Amino acid sequence: MNTAGFRVEPVEYALQRDDLLRVREIVFVQEQRVPLEEERDAMDPLCRHVLARDDAGRPIGTGRLTPEHRIGRMAVLREWRGRGVGDALLAALLAEARKRRLPELTLNAQVSAEAFYARHGFVPYGPRFHEAGIEHQAMRRRLDGATAIEDLAGARATLLALSSGSRRQLRIYSRDLEPGLFDAPEVLDALRRLATRPGAVEVQILLQDAGTPQRRQAPLLPLAQRLPSVFLFREVHDPVDRNYPSAYVVSDADGYYFRPLGHRFDGEADPDAAGRARQLREEFAHVWERSRPCTEYRALGL
Repeated sequence: MNTAGFRVEPVEYALQRDDLLRVREIVFVQEQRVPLEEERDAMDPLCRHVLARDDAGRPIGTGRLTPEHRIGRMAVLREWRGRGVGDALLAALLAEARKRRLPELTLNAQVSAEAFYARHGFVPYGPRFHEAGIEHQAMRRRLDGATAIEDLAGARATLLALSSGSRRQLRIYSRDLEPGLFDAPEVLDALRRLATRPGAVEVQILLQDAGTPQRRQAPLLPLAQRLPSVFLFREVHDPVDRNYPSAYVVSDADGYYFRPLGHRFDGEADPDAAGRARQLREEFAHVWERSRPCTEYRALGL
């Protein structure tokens, strides 16, 4: 995989051992103070490794896939962070996993990198824990179907992934902009970044109850008021639509998050499910056409 300024490729550990370990020692041992004996393990020769190099051939990033289908040892040199190297490394590892027809991948993310993995479809599960003195969060992603979303943390991570992964349009069917989800700072930030991208962007939001978010002064509403050409709100009024029990979010990049019961956060999500995403987009469009615009949101006085 070639990207501007660097390339990423699968490598054999025996042949590229020195380059792989050099990057990991700089990042984990020197920067993060992980003991060398904890950074090195007997698993390395059994793993599939990917290595990023700059245009001069110098190693700048690493990652590995273990026989237990776990991603780990993701490391990028400081001067290359924020330039897409981590995304390219993770994409290469996902490609390796798909090549092997693996059903699911797991990883232990440093909490500071949790949002990065969420953007790539990984969902947190279980409590946080400490490893090598650093707080971590276990995460997983299904590769052969939808990932189960079990709680609010998983819901937030999924909405972050869908917002970040959308190209130009995001559709949200919600009861009342459920507190805890649509007012989470990381979700609001992802929606703001989507809304302020160059070019035409549209976030359509269908509500079953438009009054409650207004009375609650939901944090998404002032953002929408500042960007009225991006955020479009409608409220359902057909009795059939008002009785619809579910809620969902669907992107134009074929990702979706579906909750069978709209007042709960558990459900399922898939960042790459063209058929199901198309079905939800079509369903949304029909309801959108027969719903009323929320003109009251244009002058909230918040």
